[in-house]
Amino acid sequence: MSSERRKKIGELLKQKPFVSLTELSTMFPDVSSMTLRRDIEYFEKQGEAIKVRGGARSMEFITNSMEDDFDLRLKENIAAKEKVAKRAIELIETGRSLFLDSGTTVQRLAEMLPDERLTITTTGLNIASALIVKSHPIVNIVGGMINRESFSVSGNQALDFIRGINIDMAFIVPSGMSEESGLTSGNYIECELKKLVVEKARKVVVLMDGSKFNKSLPYTFCRIDDVDAIITDCLMPDNISAAAKASGVEIMLAG
Repeated sequence: MSSERRKKIGELLKQKPFVSLTELSTMFPDVSSMTLRRDIEYFEKQGEAIKVRGGARSMEFITNSMEDDFDLRLKENIAAKEKVAKRAIELIETGRSLFLDSGTTVQRLAEMLPDERLTITTTGLNIASALIVKSHPIVNIVGGMINRESFSVSGNQALDFIRGINIDMAFIVPSGMSEESGLTSGNYIECELKKLVVEKARKVVVLMDGSKFNKSLPYTFCRIDDVDAIITDCLMPDNISAAAKASGVEIMLAG
C-alpha cells in the first residue's frame, strides 16, 4: 500500500512545484500526517524533493532554472562585465575573507584578480578553476549539488558550509533587480544560498550590468536596502537609483 501511495506522490511531484501536506491528507484521508511526513522524507532522500514547511518542493521544478544557457551568457555584454569586474577589484584588500558568487561577471573578476593573499570561498566551479591557477589565494569551494546551467553548487550541504564561515565581503550577482521585487534569482535553491550569504557578510557588493535592471525572476533573496554597494556599467533607472540612495546604498559606476 505504501509503495502505491508513494508512486502517486512521486507522480504529483513531477507535475507540481509544491505539494502540501494538506493536499496529501485530502488524497489519502486514511493515512496519518506523520506517515505522510515520512513519505516526504523518503522523496528527499531520493533527491526528488526538498522538505519545507507545510509540504515539499519538487526538484523537477527547482533545478529547472529560468536563466539563459551559461555559454550564451558568457559571450554576452563582455565589455560591461569587464568594467564591472575591474571596479570591484578596487575594493579588495589583501588578507580579506571574500565570497565570490557564481556567474559570468564574477568569472571575469576571478580571472582579473591580482595574485594576492586572500581567503576566497565560492559556489562557482568556474570561479574556483580561474582562481586556482594563482599562487597566493586560499580557495574554498562549497560542497553540494551542482547546477548544470550555472556551474554553481547549492543545497543543504552548501548552506551548512556557509553557516560555519565568516565573510568580510561578498560579491553577489543577481539575475534581476527591481524596486518591487528586490534582487532575484531563477533557481530556488541558489536563492536560499544567496540569502544566507547576504546575512553572513559584513559587506555585500552587488555586481550587475544594465540588462538586469527592472527584471524580476521568481525568487527574491534580498531587498535593495540589504546591500552596501552596487557596481554597474551604466546609469541606473531612476526608481532603483532613488530606492538605493534612500537606503544609503553606494552606487559605483564602472568604466
